Amino acid sequence: MKIIQRYCLLFLDILKYLGSGFTNPRVNQLMRRTLPIFLFILVVIGFWGSSLVHGEKLSFGRPVLTETVPTSQQQIIRNINGNNPITTMEKKWELDYETYFGRNLTDSKLQASDIAKILTEISQKTQTKHAVLWVVPEPQGLVLALITPGKEPLGLIQPNVQTETLKAEAINLFQEITNPRNLQNQSYLASAQRLYDVIIRPVEAQLKAENIQTILFCLGNGLRTLPLAVLHDGERFLIEKYALTRIPAFNLMNLNYESVKDALVLAMGASEFKNQNPLPAVPFELSTIVNSNGMNGVIFPMGNQENSGQWQGQSFLNQGFTVDNLRRLLSFSPYRIVHLATHAEFKPGTPGNSYIQFWNEQLKLDQMGQFNWKNPQIELLVLSACKTAVGDEGAELGFAGLAFQSGVKTALASLWYVSDTGTLALMSEFYQQLKTASTKAQALQQTQIQMLKGNIRLQRGELLSSRGELTLPPEIAAQGNDNLSHPYYWAAFTLIGSPW
Repeated sequence: MKIIQRYCLLFLDILKYLGSGFTNPRVNQLMRRTLPIFLFILVVIGFWGSSLVHGEKLSFGRPVLTETVPTSQQQIIRNINGNNPITTMEKKWELDYETYFGRNLTDSKLQASDIAKILTEISQKTQTKHAVLWVVPEPQGLVLALITPGKEPLGLIQPNVQTETLKAEAINLFQEITNPRNLQNQSYLASAQRLYDVIIRPVEAQLKAENIQTILFCLGNGLRTLPLAVLHDGERFLIEKYALTRIPAFNLMNLNYESVKDALVLAMGASEFKNQNPLPAVPFELSTIVNSNGMNGVIFPMGNQENSGQWQGQSFLNQGFTVDNLRRLLSFSPYRIVHLATHAEFKPGTPGNSYIQFWNEQLKLDQMGQFNWKNPQIELLVLSACKTAVGDEGAELGFAGLAFQSGVKTALASLWYVSDTGTLALMSEFYQQLKTASTKAQALQQTQIQMLKGNIRLQRGELLSSRGELTLPPEIAAQGNDNLSHPYYWAAFTLIGSPW
């Protein structure tokens, strides 16, 4: 606007200067020639200046996101407490999940002040500061709402971030990461940075001011399967700055905190399937979690062998990996972590279309609530080989609602199918980090940081990680050396539900 004002003043000065000569035919002729030129310049500058004011990025190719709207142009949401937009958003999403899953969920109606109080209490218990960020594409723009333990809630609207463009950018990021031809380049960075600019940068100052360490993302339609960890500020990935989780709604979370450092683990999986690709690394994956001296029902103490598992528990492979076996074991055994190394898919349509593959049958998403996940409370359900239909609302709701639909406190799942060896590497490191981290989210964060820095890799028949060097079975070692630092290998994995 200042540019336009300066040009207007300049034009008026010229008119004043020439005003005395309007009666002069030569000056009058000059004015007739120059006036259209000045008017054209003003129109062009006005259009350009308007674009800059509203943060719009001009493009003659594929549509891109707008730049972050300056704070002076952001519409601040007032009265965020009381009858506030957060309560409205939470209720709307609860209805979305109730409709999708066909059941009543919760009558809880936490206000912003209630959420801030809960975050303060959890931060004291975990020694980790948490914040909740709602990211909601709306017709009027992208809505962001942030609640932290220490300050007043922050709400804003970015009016020039168009919903369809935002969703297209999210899909493009997904595709750039998962395209096998891109595993040796950084083609994903442009989308990762544009998404960072509109989702994180507007609230970054408050996150830094309060020393926030973990962000709970409540994402709207079209963003629920966004690979958050890979968002990039131009220098670092988001996961390098914050531990992350995604929640369906704060009201749908299990808010209790219990350490899992001494939890008993039920590890199950299959390496062979009738109609799906084999997962040859699964036996070794299970053995790195629960001691590898046996399978199918033997209880193992933590061993001292090189490749022995890190946790006490039971392990079931192939024929022992059945729905009936899982139901029976959950009915009486004190497990608090359940690890399922198998195919799982979140598909369009109803919850009955999405499934977890067992040895002899599929467990549908709408059947998850039939199991005893709550007595004792299952703190963590791990699905190590998932994929999700991108851009489909039903698949998104199924993925984001996995934790509360099953009744577990937290789920760890992948947005796309990662290579068998890449999954093995991440899971081995995650369970190592889980032994010492304050929260599950921090355990996953440290795992992903180690991978992106190249500290976890397959080399000369060994898995190199913070555990040291683990000798791989010949069938896995034969797959060659993998550089696991590309986001394809680590950004797929995300926590759903409670980060603690």
